[in-house]
Amino acid sequence: MASAAAIGRCSLGLSISSKLSPSGNGRRIAAKGNDADVQEDFMKRRAALLSGLSLISSAALGFPKLGLAVTQGLLAGRIPGLSEPDENGWRTYQRPDEKSGGHGVGWSPIIPYAFDVPEGWEEVPVSIADLGGTEIDLRFANSKQGRISVIVAPVLRFSDLEGDATIEKIGTPGKVINAFGPEVIGENVEGKVLSSDVKQYEGRTYYQFELEPPHVLITASAAGNRLYLFNVTANGLQWKKHYKDLKRISDSFRIV
Repeated sequence: MASAAAIGRCSLGLSISSKLSPSGNGRRIAAKGNDADVQEDFMKRRAALLSGLSLISSAALGFPKLGLAVTQGLLAGRIPGLSEPDENGWRTYQRPDEKSGGHGVGWSPIIPYAFDVPEGWEEVPVSIADLGGTEIDLRFANSKQGRISVIVAPVLRFSDLEGDATIEKIGTPGKVINAFGPEVIGENVEGKVLSSDVKQYEGRTYYQFELEPPHVLITASAAGNRLYLFNVTANGLQWKKHYKDLKRISDSFRIV
């Protein structure tokens, strides 16, 4: 594979050594103006080149081992999907049709989903190094209330199903939470499920679970060739103070 420097030269049409080395282009520019102008021009060129190389090495090459900030937000070109707040300060997020996902080659377009959040919740970048990897499609957070994650996983990874998947075809609530709960909390869920419920909205079934510890509300459903896990998590203090809002967020999840 070509080095980042080589790609930088090919893509930008520039020589890194001549642009960044004081003995290269920096010296040649010095003959054309005063020191202040030269320094300003040199720094602008250097910043632009480094920015271009950073995007090339992270987005095009994808080198997480080099310590670069590689996120689905950068790779996918995150598009805000939040509505304006209603009279109570709540907003609806709907996954934009144009938003890509870090789900690998061969994936069909993701059927959108939506949920409600109070004022103050914002989308945060998703790292491909996160627990759950590229199957984490979205994260939201509010430092005072908690966190949201949406896992969109291929059904075929868990069950040999053909056609349009439903959560009922994947399994019973007990089977689903035992199989997929660890995808959310990173450990076995045995003894942690406080409650489970089954709801239907517009002909689609949703399994809802409350776990402790950790404090997490999970809503599971399926559509197309994917399983959706909508997860609302909080620490003890957030859970105690904001449980009502967290439960409303969890209950609002819909595949649209």
